[in-house]
Amino acid sequence: MYKILRAEKLAANIYLMDVEAKRIANSCKPGQFIIAKIDEKGERIPLTICDYNKEKGTITIVFQPVGASTEKMSQLKAGDSFRDFTGPLGQPSEFVNEDLDELKNKKYLFVAGGVGTAPVYPQVKWLHERGIEADVIIGAKTKDLVILEDEMKAVGNLTVATDDGSYGFNGMVTGAIEDLVKNQGKKYDVCVAIGPMIMMKFVCKLTKELGIKTIVSLNPIMVDGTGMCGACRVLVGGEVKFACVDGPEFDGHLVDFDQSMKRQQMYKTEEGRALLRLREGDTHKGNGGKGCGGDK
Repeated sequence: MYKILRAEKLAANIYLMDVEAKRIANSCKPGQFIIAKIDEKGERIPLTICDYNKEKGTITIVFQPVGASTEKMSQLKAGDSFRDFTGPLGQPSEFVNEDLDELKNKKYLFVAGGVGTAPVYPQVKWLHERGIEADVIIGAKTKDLVILEDEMKAVGNLTVATDDGSYGFNGMVTGAIEDLVKNQGKKYDVCVAIGPMIMMKFVCKLTKELGIKTIVSLNPIMVDGTGMCGACRVLVGGEVKFACVDGPEFDGHLVDFDQSMKRQQMYKTEEGRALLRLREGDTHKGNGGKGCGGDK
């Protein structure tokens, strides 16, 4: 069992929890994720890691209820426990393995949309701890939905953008990017964008025009987290990839966002999953097509 040490509501329908998971905290890196399971019969829920503390042995997760399992999860309190808490899963952010001296010569821009702010935070924090300052844009529909603002200000140069103009920059994150680059004269070597698929799609469209390399973190439907079930299949540069083992980070300019968004909708129904199995054939699943419960 994995004990919840802290549980709080960050904003409307957005929750944060600190979970005691010493082994995961000791080995995880920015960009990775966990899969949580409330009880023996519960659904496996993939969640990117918002923060980790090796000394305390804790993992911080942030989530937004979208179904019965995450709704039930939002009702858990400090002192309750998860039946399973598996990780770290996926590949860490690519800069983790770069030469530090070379990394210090690069200028990073992070763009976070909604709950995507959570996985952006440990990346910016990791760079900050190594003396590398990055610019960060947090996007939200309204001021009330902005999360982790103070935490992000402590580790990066923050711009907040709200769709309705109720706080910070008035407009979408793409408008904030254009303001930084075109009006303020900022130059970036790499952009990291994490948030809703549609947001990442249009960020990548803009950064491609601006000539900025862009990394996105894909968090599609996942079931087993080992590449066996085929739920998180994506097309990157025309090649089949599985977000849970090959990612979750990919070159955003090569991701087929339209196909991914359409596939996500289809995978939610049994009829849709059957059609995907038929259309995708041997590439529907990883690990040689040996499946798990994702298609049942």
